[in-house]
Amino acid sequence: MTGYRTFTERVQARAAEAPGREALVLLTEHNGQLLPEQIAYAELDRAARSLAARLQTATAPGDRVVVLDSSRRLFATSFLACLYAGVVAVPAAPPGGRGHHDERVAGIVKDSTASCVLTSAREAAEVSQVLARTGYGHVTCLLADVATDHAELTEPDQGPDDIAFLQYTSGSTRDPRGAVVTHRNLLANLDAIGRTFRTPPGARLGGWLPFHHDMGLIGQLLYPLWLGGTAVLLSPLSFLKKPVRWLETISRYGLTLSGAPDFAYDLCVRGVTDEQLADLDLSCWQTAVNGGEPIRPETVQAFAERFAPAGLRPEALTPCYGLAEATLLVAAAKPEVPAARRTVDATALETHRLRPPRRGGPERTVAACGRAASCDLRIVDPITLEVLPDGRIGEIWVRGDSVVRGYWGRPAESSVTFGAQTADGRKGFLRTGDLGVVEEGLLYVTGRMKDVILVAGRNLYPQDLERTVQRVSSLFGSATAFGVPGEREHIVVVQELRARSRYDIDLDGLAAEVESRLAEEFEVQTGGVLLVRPGTVRKTTSGKVERGAMRELFLRGEIQPLHQRIGHDVARLLPGNR
Repeated sequence: MTGYRTFTERVQARAAEAPGREALVLLTEHNGQLLPEQIAYAELDRAARSLAARLQTATAPGDRVVVLDSSRRLFATSFLACLYAGVVAVPAAPPGGRGHHDERVAGIVKDSTASCVLTSAREAAEVSQVLARTGYGHVTCLLADVATDHAELTEPDQGPDDIAFLQYTSGSTRDPRGAVVTHRNLLANLDAIGRTFRTPPGARLGGWLPFHHDMGLIGQLLYPLWLGGTAVLLSPLSFLKKPVRWLETISRYGLTLSGAPDFAYDLCVRGVTDEQLADLDLSCWQTAVNGGEPIRPETVQAFAERFAPAGLRPEALTPCYGLAEATLLVAAAKPEVPAARRTVDATALETHRLRPPRRGGPERTVAACGRAASCDLRIVDPITLEVLPDGRIGEIWVRGDSVVRGYWGRPAESSVTFGAQTADGRKGFLRTGDLGVVEEGLLYVTGRMKDVILVAGRNLYPQDLERTVQRVSSLFGSATAFGVPGEREHIVVVQELRARSRYDIDLDGLAAEVESRLAEEFEVQTGGVLLVRPGTVRKTTSGKVERGAMRELFLRGEIQPLHQRIGHDVARLLPGNR
């Protein structure tokens, strides 16, 4: 860890070494253009110190402070101010006017027992209203962009095992869990990222990912600062409104490393025009990280082919695997090697084995996420706890300095999740809850244990079902598939229709085609198909479908479909029919 005990020491050293170097380039939309705002290391350091001094007058060492701001500048300043002040930063998404987002913010405030919320003067009123209507009106809002009387910063006495921040996992909005990330965890993971991607000092990195998500916070803000480079950042909204802006940013500012979840690459393939592509130069893009959700090999191939004319090298596409409980990165492909993939026997996959396809039999293609980058990685039978050999699918277990100490305020759950022991006595593993397999040293992530649907003794992966459904019609957008209980488990599909696509079409015919396609490809009977409005399928900040939350909404009768076909056994599970 190059002699630095904390991340705070490292970033302060960067400011002292090169005070005039650009730390941040923030791109803000104005009249259809993205205009840059440059912030030097010295300026960022001064702003963080000033705010940290104010924080120390309102908090005690070790207090949890929720960082909640849509301004990328204020978020970066506020996060660093928490570290400078010796309090624990708790990144959270700004309220979005949607009930489940407000509920999530309130859940984070409650779970972390936060003493205050750092936000902007512009957003303070809305934040205060969210806190008041969710029962946390007593939590103080501190304005990050309003100067008060000058206060002197007292440098906290911190070491590598002090808590840097709580990273709330992207599971159910009703029960957030805060992964306790220490300075040791953070420095170890940043070092692993640096060794894996070999990013040169002073490089320009960045993207559009939100800072309240681990991939955005660590990968696109903290990693550039650790490296002494420059983070070039646009907002998530700018990307979603016009996906080409992400690629234009890489092209214009010469970013060598940028990444996003799989869905973002797919959006670019579908949304960037030939005219826009002609103006791009992606030859600078050495590492295009694809992570944060299941990686679709077809997306990787389509993106490589689509943007090859812009100078993108196929070996730049770098599938990765990570999670907040391991700070961020666990495994990654080598940037200079084309992404590996395997076509396997789909029937064997259902019995948790990776085998070559049979002639004429059903097939699936799975992408490799490279080799372990920051930890000791094992594939373990989740029932017997035996370490499995290559080719056998089991739960991914990891251990190492990047694995966090546990969940905030949840000692019992932390003991089970972070203190696992294999059948042969190897201790101290994190149980990720993800399913995967290792072949020739490469990790293939096949699904999530809690999402696997068990039908007639077969393990069906919901992402496979969802891909099949989405090929039924160009009118289909996001989808989710999950199992619901009964005398046997039933498959339910919730499929969004794209905006302005639900008029003058045969909705019942589309639902019937979904049933037919799943029966043909997977030999299963579907218990329910719901066609819904855009935005109905809940996703995490990284784009992962929240299948558990969607299952709960369905069973509570809270999904409002445009059309549905529900089997009798499944209908009996719904409110009013029980």
